[in-house]
Amino acid sequence: MKIKKGDDVVIIAGKDKGKAGKVIAVDRNRDRVTVEGANLMKKNTKADAQGKGGGVVTTEAPLHVSNVALVEGGKPVRTGSQLKDDGTKVRISRRSGKEI
Repeated sequence: MKIKKGDDVVIIAGKDKGKAGKVIAVDRNRDRVTVEGANLMKKNTKADAQGKGGGVVTTEAPLHVSNVALVEGGKPVRTGSQLKDDGTKVRISRRSGKEI
């Protein structure tokens, strides 16, 4: 998976197409990412025994990784990988060739 926590991404498919945000969670087993402020869902919660009242909570739901793209200069970019001289692997932008 080429997207990591903290990356800036844009949603390229689905109901929130065009929205941009920061990745707040990555699930590598299910190929899903959670984007801040996108794919919001409402969940009804019950009141618990300690006296906290129930209500409606709005949270971000995960998206499939194929529906998001990394952003560089406000535009979505594809990524690749490259080995540096010291042997470390880095992500590069296919648009500009710069390191991400």
